[in-house]
Amino acid sequence: MQESFVRELRNIAGERNVLTDPESLAVYGYDSTPELEGAPGAVILPSGAEEVARIMRLCSGSGINVTVRGSGTNLSGGTISSADGVVIQTSRMNRIIEIDEENLTATVEPGVITSTLHREVEALGLFYPPDPGSMNISTMGGNIAENSGGLRGLKYGVTSDYVMGLETVLADGGLLKTGGKAVKDVAGYRINPLLVSSEGTLGFFTGITVKLIPKPKAKITMLAHFPLLQDAAYAVSSIIAAKVIPATLEFLDKVTIRCVEDFAHVGLPLDVDAVLLVEVDGHPAAIAEEAISVEEICRKHNCTFFQRAKDADEGLKLAAARRTALSALARVKPTTILEDATVPRSCIAAMLKIIRESADRHNVTIGTFGHAGDGNLHPTCLTDERDKDEIARAHAAFEEIFDAAIAMGGTITGEHGIGVAKKKYLPKLSGENGIRIMRGIKKVFDPAGILNPGKIF
Repeated sequence: MQESFVRELRNIAGERNVLTDPESLAVYGYDSTPELEGAPGAVILPSGAEEVARIMRLCSGSGINVTVRGSGTNLSGGTISSADGVVIQTSRMNRIIEIDEENLTATVEPGVITSTLHREVEALGLFYPPDPGSMNISTMGGNIAENSGGLRGLKYGVTSDYVMGLETVLADGGLLKTGGKAVKDVAGYRINPLLVSSEGTLGFFTGITVKLIPKPKAKITMLAHFPLLQDAAYAVSSIIAAKVIPATLEFLDKVTIRCVEDFAHVGLPLDVDAVLLVEVDGHPAAIAEEAISVEEICRKHNCTFFQRAKDADEGLKLAAARRTALSALARVKPTTILEDATVPRSCIAAMLKIIRESADRHNVTIGTFGHAGDGNLHPTCLTDERDKDEIARAHAAFEEIFDAAIAMGGTITGEHGIGVAKKKYLPKLSGENGIRIMRGIKKVFDPAGILNPGKIF
């Protein structure tokens, strides 16, 4: 990268906040996606919106590609930059600007860690529900860019359901403000939802206003053991059909159970095919009735053991079985390919059958866990990217899984995004007209194509 361009970056962000040494560039050359890596020409750590706007104007005028990066927890290669581009990293933009108790909103900068916001608002008796699995690491800006989900998505929805306002720096350095604290706003096109899940291809979020709700008064955590995978899947559908909407309705198959128990020692059984983690929250009287219904339904579907946490500490221990799933699986082999095929809830049993059959057919190990309550499953292949034959078989299995999800009326990604890893599958889902319209939107926001190029399309 030309030294004159780097000097201008340093004039904007400061000498220490522009990194060009090989070691730093290597660190920012990958994210949490296996098999993908790169190395940007420079990494910039701006302190605020004004610096971001100046950096974007400089990059736009120089024809330099820009990739925005938070904590690098992306699972589709969305934060990997090319050598002729720069990474703008958001860690210095980490202020919670305001928690507005009167309007039930919080306004933050993009580098705020998700769990930090959780703690701050819960201390005031408020609640920000989106809780991606990486919430102790991931940033709010990244959550917005990917429309992150989480364990509480069944009852409370995903990130897009809580984004009320955005301040976005565009590719040319211009500032776009959309939405705000008003609960109702139907003026013009709905640009906020368009920007949410845009994966850094339409702009750089410098200010984020999200909706808060009152913190639930109580919670009951339960764990159910099933000797057969299909029984657990049918129990999920029956719980929803009974009009019980748990805050959390999570699933682990036998591969995942064994890995979790070996890793976390939380007391999971090793002789079952699946477990369900269920949490209900709200008014104590209401959730007591819901917990009884959940147990009755699970037992009707051949649950062999049902445990209800006796207190909050035991509830946290049971929930740890799900929250440590990815870490536990990742210990088994050098490469972990975590996917997120998503289907209508009524198709969960069929989808789980297909995942197992695909794994067997291609002779790969796939452990499946995920948000069974909203049909968002995480088939996770344990492999080694140095074994090219095994990697090819893993990808062949996933292609079958994605094709099946689409055929069932589902999607190729429920929360991880398209990025680089899944862009070859998008035309199957969106069709020719869908791709044409998305490309047209990209052209309006980013005529020169400098924002996160090579992603999605």
